[in-house]
Amino acid sequence: MFAENLIIISQQVLVLFILIAVGFVCGRCGIITEHASKKMTDIVLYVVTPCVMVSAFQRSFSLDLLGRVGIAALTAALIIAASIVLVRLVFRKGDASRRKVLQFSVVFSNCGFMSLPLQNALLGDDGWFYGSIFVAVFNLVVWTYGLADMSGDIKQLSVRRLATNPGIIGVTAALILFICNITLPTVIAEPVKHLANLNTPLPMLIIGFYLSRADFKKAFTDAGAYLAMALRLAVIPVAAIFAMSAFGLDSKMVIAFVIACSAPTAATTTMFAAKYDRDAALSVSLVASSTLLSVITMPLAVSLAYTICPAA
Repeated sequence: MFAENLIIISQQVLVLFILIAVGFVCGRCGIITEHASKKMTDIVLYVVTPCVMVSAFQRSFSLDLLGRVGIAALTAALIIAASIVLVRLVFRKGDASRRKVLQFSVVFSNCGFMSLPLQNALLGDDGWFYGSIFVAVFNLVVWTYGLADMSGDIKQLSVRRLATNPGIIGVTAALILFICNITLPTVIAEPVKHLANLNTPLPMLIIGFYLSRADFKKAFTDAGAYLAMALRLAVIPVAAIFAMSAFGLDSKMVIAFVIACSAPTAATTTMFAAKYDRDAALSVSLVASSTLLSVITMPLAVSLAYTICPAA
C-alpha cells in the first residue's frame, strides 16, 4: 500500500516539478524576468488565490459542513502554534538576524503555491476546500505573529494589512457566499473556476524562476539550515499525521493538511527577511533548498498519511 501510494504521489509531485523546471529554464533564458515574476506573483496573490477560495467554498451550506470548517481551522491553528513552540525551543541562541529566519522558515510552509495544486490533484474539490482553510489560517498568523516576530516590533501589526490581504478577502467572500448559501451563476462561476485553475501553472513557473536565481551553497553548508529543513520537511508533517490520526479526524482533511505541512519553506520568509534586515541570503537559500528537497520528502510524508489514514 505504501509503495503504491508513493508511486502515485511521486508522479503528481513530479508534474509540479516539471512545471517548476520550465520556470527555471525560462528564468535562465531571460523569458521570465524579475519584473515579470513580480507581476505574475501579483496576479496569483490578488486574483487567483481569492478565486481559489471562492471556488472551493461553492458548496451547499449545512451545519455539519460549517462544523467541519471550524474543526479544520482549529486544527490548522494548533499545528502552526505547535510549530511556533517547537522552533522557539530548538532555535534559542545565536544572532537574532539568523535565528528569526530559521524559526520563520520552519513555521511557515509554502502551503498556497505548492500545496493547493497537489491537494487538488490528489483529493479533488475536497482538497481545495481543506487546503483553502489551511491557507486562510496561515495568512492570519503570518500577517500577525509572523510579521511581529520577524520585525521585532509589535507596532508593525495593522488591521489595514489584514483587511487588505488578498487571502483574507478571498476567504471572507467565500465564507459569506457559503453561509448565505449563495451559488454563483454559471456566467460568473466559470470564469472564477478558470482563474482558480491557474493556481497550478503560474506559481510553479514563479518558483522555478526564483530557483534559477538562487544560491544553494549557504543552506547546504549551514548546520542550522539542515536542522530547519529537517523540521520543516519531515518532523512537523510526520508529527501532524500521528496527532491528527490519534484524534480520528476526517482522512481527507488529514491528508490535505499533511500536504500543507510537508510543503517547503514559504517564499514570504525572504520577503520579510529582506524588509526587516534579517539574514536575507540565508532565507533565499532555505526557500530554494527546501523546495528541491521536497520532491523527495513530500511524496514520502503524504504516502505515510495515505497509509495511516486512507482517503475515502
